[in-house]
Amino acid sequence: MPEAKDEEVGRRLFQIHKEKAVEVALEKIRRKMPAEWKSFTSKDIEVLKHILGEVWVCIKRSEWEGISFAKLTMKDLQAIIEIANQVSRKEKPEKTAVDEVCCAIIAKE
Repeated sequence: MPEAKDEEVGRRLFQIHKEKAVEVALEKIRRKMPAEWKSFTSKDIEVLKHILGEVWVCIKRSEWEGISFAKLTMKDLQAIIEIANQVSRKEKPEKTAVDEVCCAIIAKE
């Protein structure tokens, strides 16, 4: 029984680290473009959070830390949100979308 509890704690801790990393990234973006940020809907922000969380899961932490989220443009963000929406609409596999988003944001370094 204690092993199961340890696993659950580990999973929860992983989730907390992922959420924190995504929130830090979003804050960098918000600070860079406060006026433009207001044009995103809550759904846009939710799908952006989700896809960035999946990117965080798939790349090395050192790569994540090296991403310059403040360099992303409105056009970049709209493209990332559209990719995430394609996953939601089942038009694109999530793995493909995550790979595309990784390439897009890592290219901004």
